[in-house]
Amino acid sequence: MKIHPLITKTEDLADLCARLAKSDFVAVDTEFMRENTYWPELCLVQIANTEEAAAIDPLAPGLDLAPLWNLLTDNEDVLKVFHAGGQDVEIVFNFTGRTPHPIFDTQIAMMAISQSEQIGYSNLVESWQGLTIDKGARFTDWSRRPLTDRQIEYAIGDVTHLSKIFPKMLKRLIKTGRGEWLDQEMEKLADPENYRNDPAQAWKRIKAPGRNPQVLGRLKAISEWREAEAQGKNIPRGRIARDETLADIASHPPKQQADLAKVRGLSQGWKDNDIGRRLMAVLAKAEPLPDEEMPPRAPRGAPLGKEGALVADLLKLLLKIRAREIDAAARLLARSEELELLAAGVRKNLTLLQGWRFDVFGRDALDLVEGKLAFAVENGKLKMTRVDETSDAETIAVQATPEG
Repeated sequence: MKIHPLITKTEDLADLCARLAKSDFVAVDTEFMRENTYWPELCLVQIANTEEAAAIDPLAPGLDLAPLWNLLTDNEDVLKVFHAGGQDVEIVFNFTGRTPHPIFDTQIAMMAISQSEQIGYSNLVESWQGLTIDKGARFTDWSRRPLTDRQIEYAIGDVTHLSKIFPKMLKRLIKTGRGEWLDQEMEKLADPENYRNDPAQAWKRIKAPGRNPQVLGRLKAISEWREAEAQGKNIPRGRIARDETLADIASHPPKQQADLAKVRGLSQGWKDNDIGRRLMAVLAKAEPLPDEEMPPRAPRGAPLGKEGALVADLLKLLLKIRAREIDAAARLLARSEELELLAAGVRKNLTLLQGWRFDVFGRDALDLVEGKLAFAVENGKLKMTRVDETSDAETIAVQATPEG
C-alpha cells in the first residue's frame, strides 16, 4: 500500500479524492480535540482504500476540504467505513450539514458476528490481524504543529488496518447472512437528525426533574441560554454550568441574583456579574412548557411487581442464551428496558418484536412471557423447551441440578 506524505495542499487533496472516488470503499478516521471547546476542533483526517492511504491536515493554511467532503457526503457509489464512527460523523456534519453515506461501522458490525458489545479498535485489530497497536500517540495533542512522523504514522495506521479488516468482515457477514441486520443500524448512524444541534432542544438531554410544566419551561429556557453562551465563547457547555445545576435552578429558581451564590455548582461571582444577570433575565421570561412539548410518559403495561420482575430476569437470561447460541451481541438483539416493558405487558412499538429481531429472538421472548417456553438444565447445560400447549401449566419453571 502506498502511504502519501501529509496532505496540506488543495490540489493534492483533490487528486487523492478523485482516485478514491473510483473505489468500492474508503476507510475513514479523524483526530480531533474537544476538551476545551464547544465545537470539536478537527486536527487530522485519515483515509485509505486497499491501494493507498493518506493523512490530511485540515489546519494547513489555505487547504480547501471541499473535495474530501464531496467524496464523503455526495458520492453514493463509495462505501465509507468507520470504527465507532459517531464522533467522526458528527464532525463531518458540523462542517457540511450532511453526513457520510452510505456508511459502515465495524464496531456495530462486530455485534452481528460476535458477542462483542463495543469492541475497541485495538482489540479489533488484534482479533482480525493478530497485531498489537502501539498506543503511545493515542492521547497526543493533535492540534500542535508540526506533527511528528510518529504521530502521522500512528494516525494513518487506523485506516490502513481498517481497509484490510473490512473486506474480511464483509465476507463473514455474507457467510452468516446477517448483513441485513445492520442496515437499520447503519442508517441510524448516518441520520443527520442525530447530529443536528438545536439549542431549543438542549433541555431534552438533561434528566428532567419531573413533569411540571413550569419547571420544564424554565429548564428549556436556561438550557437554550447555556448553549448560546457556550457557543459564543466556544467553550464546553459544562464550563458555563453543569446539567445538575440547571436542573436545580429550574426546580428551585432563585428569587434574586444574589441567591445564585447559594446554588451548588455556581461560584460566588454569579451573584453580581454579567452572566448571572443574563441568567436571571432568562428565568424571568421563561414560560411554562406547552402541552405539545411535554415529554411522553413512560409506556406502561401492568405493574411490574415481583412476578413481573422475575419474568424480566428470565427474559434477560433468555437473551444471554440466544446471543451465545448464535454468537451475536445481546445488545444488538434487544435492550434491557424493552425486556422490562415486554414483561410488564407492553406489545406495541418494541423493536424486538419487529423484523429480523422478532425472528431471531422476539418470538421466543413473547412465548416465554405467554408461558409457551420454559427453561431446563440438561447434561449441565441450560436449555429452552417448549411447553405442551395441551397442558394446564400456567407458570414458568426453571429447573436446575446440583453441580457435580
